Amino acid sequence: MLSLLARILPVREAAIPAPSPGYMLIEKNEDLRRFAEQLARESVIAVDMEADSMYHFRERVCLLQVATPRFNALIDPLCATDIQVLAPVFANPRIQTIFHGADYDIRSLHRDFGIRVENLFDTQIAVRFLGFRETGLEAVLNREFNIQLDKRFQKKDWSQRPLPPEMLQYASRDAIYLIPLTRILEKRLKELKRLDWVREECRNLSEVRYPDTAHEPLFLRFKGAGRFSPRELALLEEILKARMKIARQKDRPPFKIFSNDTVIRIITRRPSTVQQVREAGILSHKQNGMYARHIAEAVQAGLAVAPEELPRYPHKKSRRTAPQVPDRVNALKKWRNEEADRLSIDPALICNKTLITAIARRNPGSASELTAIEELRGWQAEIFGDSILRILEDLPPSGPAPKKRRRRRPGGNSRPHPGPSPG
Repeated sequence: MLSLLARILPVREAAIPAPSPGYMLIEKNEDLRRFAEQLARESVIAVDMEADSMYHFRERVCLLQVATPRFNALIDPLCATDIQVLAPVFANPRIQTIFHGADYDIRSLHRDFGIRVENLFDTQIAVRFLGFRETGLEAVLNREFNIQLDKRFQKKDWSQRPLPPEMLQYASRDAIYLIPLTRILEKRLKELKRLDWVREECRNLSEVRYPDTAHEPLFLRFKGAGRFSPRELALLEEILKARMKIARQKDRPPFKIFSNDTVIRIITRRPSTVQQVREAGILSHKQNGMYARHIAEAVQAGLAVAPEELPRYPHKKSRRTAPQVPDRVNALKKWRNEEADRLSIDPALICNKTLITAIARRNPGSASELTAIEELRGWQAEIFGDSILRILEDLPPSGPAPKKRRRRRPGGNSRPHPGPSPG
């Protein structure tokens, strides 16, 4: 058997990558372990992935592309299942790991394989701090390398096996551009003194995880549920449970069983028998045959919940706002927008709405009070901290002016002295 290195076709490192790179497909754990050993000796890797969220009940990573200046490999985690052998590579602070739009990938790697990324560089964050208006990878590569990416397979079923050669070729294209792209972006960020800003944002992004929602009501993940009455929430919960059960049995995403709009129509009509479901015209003829009984039972269960046991949506209690807070918010937004224009970047990168509100509420009077605000990044405090404190300090006190005390005349008459008449 040829060694792993002999079977990997090299990708040349250049300002503009090779348009038709070779790649190897890793489908065996033995080859994956050898490849992990080679990756451990690299100083930079670029990663992309494909998943099957549109096709199955449980979303999973179906293909990993890992590129270095020397290698370009496609790893099939449905065949080479020992993906954990890559964990030390991703966790190595000496190895820079490049993604574009890493949020989803970071969450998925941790969910499926327990992998965490230590030295992350997200090229999408980088181009945002350089003021790019279009930050998708296709637009960025077109701008920087005059490359047109083929996206026709983006929404295909990546869990199918074997994958057609044209899908593998498609998957092999994106990551190879990320390393030369990163070198260009780092150079520009360094010239603008923004590289440390991006690095801190990437460190924070590397910690994102999918929340554990296993024990939460399903209605908390349903858009618009906060406007539902308690009875409607009970109906919604039972219908979502029924849909989830069917989806799990069929191994399909819940939205492909019936849509959220259909869920709302069911709650509005409340059909509690199979005949009522069919007559309501909510489902197609085919769906009625498959799901009418499940829906009728779910509606019955929702209507049977006792009034004292009806769920309530956990609305956040609104905090009492000091009268000065709106003025602080407006002043901070005005300053933020002016800074964004000066730096030619998205205003939200300087101070997003959440951070502005937190600063306005806390009204810090010193650097230590400002840096104690959890939402504030270190680079924001360093670059903009003095400006923020100065803006807050210069604001005049707001609210109703204090009432002037009237001078009382001798004898207890509280009317003000009229003073001398004119003339």
